[in-house]
Amino acid sequence: MQTINVIEEYVGERLDKFLSEVLEDTSRSDIQTRIKSGNVQVNDNIVKPNYKLKADDIIEISEREVIDSDIVPEDLNLNIIYEDNDVAVVEKPRSMVVHPSAGHHTGTLVNGLMHQLDSLSGINGELRPGIVHRIDKDTSGLLMVAKHDVAHRDLVDQLVEKSVTRKYIALVHGVITHDKGTVDAPIGRNPKSRQDMAVVDDGKEAVTHFNVLERFEEHTLIECFLETGRTHQIRVHMQYIGFPLVGDPKYGRRKTMDTDGQLLHAAMIGFVHPTSKEAIQFETPLPTMFSDILDDLRKRMS
Repeated sequence: MQTINVIEEYVGERLDKFLSEVLEDTSRSDIQTRIKSGNVQVNDNIVKPNYKLKADDIIEISEREVIDSDIVPEDLNLNIIYEDNDVAVVEKPRSMVVHPSAGHHTGTLVNGLMHQLDSLSGINGELRPGIVHRIDKDTSGLLMVAKHDVAHRDLVDQLVEKSVTRKYIALVHGVITHDKGTVDAPIGRNPKSRQDMAVVDDGKEAVTHFNVLERFEEHTLIECFLETGRTHQIRVHMQYIGFPLVGDPKYGRRKTMDTDGQLLHAAMIGFVHPTSKEAIQFETPLPTMFSDILDDLRKRMS
């Protein structure tokens, strides 16, 4: 059971909208389904999705019923860079989908985790065991994995509290002249293309901080730190300010390099261990393809 105490800032907001904003990796329609099924209660009462929050309301979110999964464990030789009895940190390769979905029933990160780890949490449902957060198919890098439900709830709370450190490395089109910046712009479904995300007035809060690492003739290498974890957040935010990611098929410019997807790497993740309460942090280097492209850009500058 996850409990959230409503503070003054959110008084008057719809229950479904509030939960879709504070709970990562979930949609408003999913939240509405859970409310209607009684898995979400306010002050021990079943309410409707449009319930307006009041100060000091206590929201209780019960775990979804987990049924036996049909997911087939597969030996995908995943790079598990850390593992104990509670959590694991795994490096997802480029071009790998995080969890099974329509059109992706095998070869996903979850298939590999089920082969290599002895247990996974079940809170996120049968198709997403252990998955606390995710990154896009063509984004490489580090993900936290929960091995049981207590650890899962703790890690989700840290994401809600914005205390998880997430650093990404990205190559963008254009030369950013200032050394650092922050994009604070809400993200939601693009009304003109529902398959895409965009900065929209009624979107969810989204904040990305970035620092310039290196400048090239027509590109800039940056590091990004996420406060929030919206779908396609870095890709949308950098396109919004005029510096789209190199190779991004949705939000980038027409193909200018042979990248087979956006040049975005989840290079570092830091969080408080759910049991020991020790702050731990992990880093992983850029994939070879990404590094080779940077080396080529440097040669052009010399």
